[in-house]
Amino acid sequence: MSKGPDSLTSAEDLLAMLRRRGFVHPAFDLYGGVSGLIDYGPLGGRLRRRVLNAWIDYWNSLGHIVEIESPTLTPKPVLEASGHVLEFNDHASTCNACGASHRSDHLLEGLVDFPDQLDLDKLQNAIEEKMPKCPSCSASEWAPPRPLNLMFPTTIGPGSAGRPAYLRPETAQGMFTQFPQLYRHFRERLPFGAVQVGKGYRNEISPRQSMIRLREFTMAELEWFFDPEADCDLDREKLNRFQVCLLPAEGEAKNSTLLEALEDGIIRHDLVATFMGHAYDLLARLGIITELIRFRQHAFSEMAHYATDCWDLEIKGSYGWVECVGIAHRGCHDLESHERGSKSNLLRAWRSFDKPKVQKISRPSPVASAIGPVFRSEAGKVSSAIEKLDQIPIQWPHDLSLNDGKSISIDENMVEWISGEEVVHGEWFTPHVVEPAFGIDRIIWHIFEHAFVTEKKEGKPYSRLRLAALIAPIDIVVLPLFDKDGMQRTAHDLAIRLRSISGHSISLDGSGSIGRRYARADEAGIPWAITVDHDTVNDGSVTIRRRDDGLQVRLLPSEVEGHLTNSTLPSIFPQ
Repeated sequence: MSKGPDSLTSAEDLLAMLRRRGFVHPAFDLYGGVSGLIDYGPLGGRLRRRVLNAWIDYWNSLGHIVEIESPTLTPKPVLEASGHVLEFNDHASTCNACGASHRSDHLLEGLVDFPDQLDLDKLQNAIEEKMPKCPSCSASEWAPPRPLNLMFPTTIGPGSAGRPAYLRPETAQGMFTQFPQLYRHFRERLPFGAVQVGKGYRNEISPRQSMIRLREFTMAELEWFFDPEADCDLDREKLNRFQVCLLPAEGEAKNSTLLEALEDGIIRHDLVATFMGHAYDLLARLGIITELIRFRQHAFSEMAHYATDCWDLEIKGSYGWVECVGIAHRGCHDLESHERGSKSNLLRAWRSFDKPKVQKISRPSPVASAIGPVFRSEAGKVSSAIEKLDQIPIQWPHDLSLNDGKSISIDENMVEWISGEEVVHGEWFTPHVVEPAFGIDRIIWHIFEHAFVTEKKEGKPYSRLRLAALIAPIDIVVLPLFDKDGMQRTAHDLAIRLRSISGHSISLDGSGSIGRRYARADEAGIPWAITVDHDTVNDGSVTIRRRDDGLQVRLLPSEVEGHLTNSTLPSIFPQ
């Protein structure tokens, strides 16, 4: 299927179809709706589930990747360690005329370049200079922009005893905090990955653009943990097959294979290139038109300080180029942050040396005979804290912090400093992480956009939703031509037989003319329609119709069952 950017259906027309057919509509519509919240209807809920299943199946097929599940409620200390409590902000500007608040960078779109990269002072200067109009009342009277944290605060537990928490803004932190369990599961050998799909929550200042910017949304993320000193098993042949559009941070846009971009130093790490290829491949399987995909590299000023490379996979639609996947080399920042926040030593991995090394040592050793009588039940905690000293204290007594946060004072006779040489066979280190993060709702919106086509049929508009069979909410619709000669009963029995085939969704539609039912099925994205007609009564055969061009072939029901079981229905039609 070929579809260029100029042939995309308008967002308004597409939304009207999605609501009419039960894919997506505003949540709580009976009560006036809530901005930034959507419902997936009978067809949309099934399609969303099949997209998520396809996403998980793709990563599982690669090996060394497992799926985990963590709570959406997240204690505050976890998000303090990750930086979200202090840094997860957008800037809001309030209109002095009507009181409405809008994202400051959104007000400047089309007026300045890259408004989302401006800091607070530059945002204020740009708004004062450009004087954008308020989207709510058209005035140009703005209060100074201010940072607003995007997380939804809540409390775990009742009353004053409750612990402060937030609804999670991403699924990633649950995978970082589960690293000790993942490390044991993989027999303490890197590399390995964990995936998680689920809800994320961000209290967007001004949600807009339908499914593009939501307050409750579905995320699908992978964390790939690896040893930065180990060689990457690079599939050069596969990377050379992906010809993509790249927007480097420096230089002009170019079409290149991922392998060429890696060898030229545009992509800065083997694993980043690898996961860019996987993201491109996966979205193509889901039905995204690859000519409408590009990768945009973050400038150093745009990236987090700990990242070494970051690319956004953007998809072209009626809202322009929209970021739908982020692929970031996050270094060891996340595990180190949680190590400091939790005071745990379980967020590291062991690296064995090829050859043992002899190295000089200088380390503290607690003197149990001096510590025990003074600290008694806390002697073990004190000894552990002493072992973590990295240098001899300058003054005695020395204040020492224990793991539980308590501070105690130790004397010089409680510590011996051991110097010498020892043979070491390896070392503990903090693994690095590459993270591909997918915004599922945004991807689904673009799947709809890229699949929806309207053409003329007998002088009237005719719509088809050319969904990939992998994610179509209904696989086959069974249609009795008429409600006579036993056709309705035969169609009903055939639908029951096909529903017994695991993993497939079968619909039965006997309402209205056959032409109208074909049209409903085409607009709902159903790849195959089976018609029970007069010939079925005579010889038992049925007509199977292909959605995208209306071509028809006759088969026996047993043949349909075989092809459905083996996923070979496309093979019965000419390509």
